[in-house]
Amino acid sequence: MDKIGQKARHRHLKKGEYLYQAGDSDDSLYVVNKGTIRVTRMAANGKEQLVRMLYPGDFTGEWTIFDQASEHEEYAEAIRETNVCIISRDDMNEILEEHPTITRFLLKEVANRLMQSERQAMTLSTENVLSRLVYFIEQNTDPELGNRQIMKLPMARKDIAAYLGTTPETVSRKFKELEDAGLIQQLPRREIEILDLDGLLMMSDR
Repeated sequence: MDKIGQKARHRHLKKGEYLYQAGDSDDSLYVVNKGTIRVTRMAANGKEQLVRMLYPGDFTGEWTIFDQASEHEEYAEAIRETNVCIISRDDMNEILEEHPTITRFLLKEVANRLMQSERQAMTLSTENVLSRLVYFIEQNTDPELGNRQIMKLPMARKDIAAYLGTTPETVSRKFKELEDAGLIQQLPRREIEILDLDGLLMMSDR
């Protein structure tokens, strides 16, 4: 990681500033050092679709490392003051050749993203909104904490709605349904207490 730090350039983004936009040519890998980046794409119907949120330690632009003629298909916007490290394709390829462990880590992360994207696409196309929300909650729980745990939602309700392909009002109603069913309790500061994780997961089978 010290090697990456030596090669990296740094960029500061203000809230609302784009790291890159769809159609931009690029040859760099970006690692979030501080702040949060919202990655979106435009769906065929013209609506904005949230792809993922990037937090400190997360990266984006990995395809530019493998594709010499790479153009972004997504928009990466800072939603608060954000600092990123930028590593060029040439420097990153040099690092990957010298450090096989970093290569394996990068490939593993890319594979995980592909699997998550496939599962998200299947969920959005086949499941109702309640099942999508339960899936989202499940993805953000810690299995080691057991059937009852407190979790912090990783994004605002409007971003959850965009991620699930619905509206913020519908997301709020579905959270209320889960709360009325005794499965969760909504807490301040974007936290929810999961009262019965097993029961919650059964809701997605309805």
